[in-house]
Amino acid sequence: MNSRIIIVEDNPAIRSGFFITLQAIGKYDVVGQYSNCEDAITHLQEDKPDVVLMDIELPGMSGIEGTILIKKQVPKCIVLIITVHEDSEKVFKSLCAGAGGYIIKNSNTASIVQTIDEALNGGAPMSLSIAKMVVNSFSRQGNSPLSDRETEVLQSIAEGKSYSKIALDLFISKETVRTHIKSIYRKLEVNSKVEAIKIAQNNNWTNKM
Repeated sequence: MNSRIIIVEDNPAIRSGFFITLQAIGKYDVVGQYSNCEDAITHLQEDKPDVVLMDIELPGMSGIEGTILIKKQVPKCIVLIITVHEDSEKVFKSLCAGAGGYIIKNSNTASIVQTIDEALNGGAPMSLSIAKMVVNSFSRQGNSPLSDRETEVLQSIAEGKSYSKIALDLFISKETVRTHIKSIYRKLEVNSKVEAIKIAQNNNWTNKM
């Protein structure tokens, strides 16, 4: 079954460009195109998107506010921010609001597909500069329920590393990474890495780098 995607972008040319690109690939169905968050959210239950491509700068409700509302209504939906500058503070705020990554507006087709597929497979694509913004917003305190290894895994997730990269860096198997992540979710009583990172951030449980 094809992944269902909606596009929220106020620039008609950019919106059309993404639509044509995604539809031509054959494994995605673009089920909605909107110029603002308000309309997208109104049709959210009808569209049932797996992925939302969300512009940050929108008339009315911002992409950041829209991301928060979409994640509340459809927690499993992945929001990918459409941006010109990948290292902007707004992209960082979007990730903190629950976005799963971002797409650069002038990206080629291969890059767009890679980002969407990685996000659908549980990755969190982000640049080194954004990862540093995320990690630098954390500082470790002594009241964390997580073990040192679980904290290392969570911090790696916050940096946008894939399971394979985490396994390589920590000299453990990919299956062990998955086991640690399941343990993190269980201890924090969450169902996604976004929720886990938010809780860790709110409680200052990860190392400051």
